[in-house]
Amino acid sequence: MPVQPSRPLEPKQRAIVVGASSGLGAALVSTLAQKGVLVAAVARRREQLEAVCTPFENARPYVHDVTNYEEVPALFQQIVSDLDGLDLIIYCAGIQPAVALDEYDFQKDRAMMETNVIGAMAWLNEAALRFHRAQRGHIVGISSIAGDRGRAAFPGYHTSKAALSTFLESLRNRLAKRGVTVTTIKPGFVDTVLLENAPKTFWVVSPDDAAQRIVAAIEKREQTVYVIGRWRWVMLIIRHVPSFIFRRTSI
Repeated sequence: MPVQPSRPLEPKQRAIVVGASSGLGAALVSTLAQKGVLVAAVARRREQLEAVCTPFENARPYVHDVTNYEEVPALFQQIVSDLDGLDLIIYCAGIQPAVALDEYDFQKDRAMMETNVIGAMAWLNEAALRFHRAQRGHIVGISSIAGDRGRAAFPGYHTSKAALSTFLESLRNRLAKRGVTVTTIKPGFVDTVLLENAPKTFWVVSPDDAAQRIVAAIEKREQTVYVIGRWRWVMLIIRHVPSFIFRRTSI
């Protein structure tokens, strides 16, 4: 059903959050909704998604599995119609199954690429086409510091986040001349289920804290944002470590 603003004469921002049923995605829905944004929350788990949206009259659930790519064009158009437009889309869907250091599992790697990258392409291409024509709009992708180097621990996950970061950079370079902003978010350790597979963590932030930082960056129309900011300088150093040294480290 269409979202009805409580004050119809007041302009409302309209957003889609894909991957919204838990963790950072759920926190982003909450943060945006509390700011008065009309939010379409998209995720595959109905009960969790409805629980995220129920506290807010300006958040509506849409059940969808991001690997069902053929559903995306029609669902995207339905949401845009329900919201009566679109200003912002955030792709937050992502998976990271446990992978042992002596494990080389194509099915796990394929699942990560399908959710973390191809799902993003399916949704963000729809938004890019609309925003290109409108010459306005904002695309946000939740990547990771994991995509900045190829570590030994999770080859498939690192690859998926590197691919997403590159895709977002390409969209940015293509759409900037059309007045469209594309923001790449690179979180470090956020306290979600994905941390279960991390052998060591530090500088851990809560999903709510991360969401607040991300929304602040969106409002400033920043391009590449590390959450938290100090990761930018750490990763700058790590990216410049020569490969023959990097492979001998446990970073």
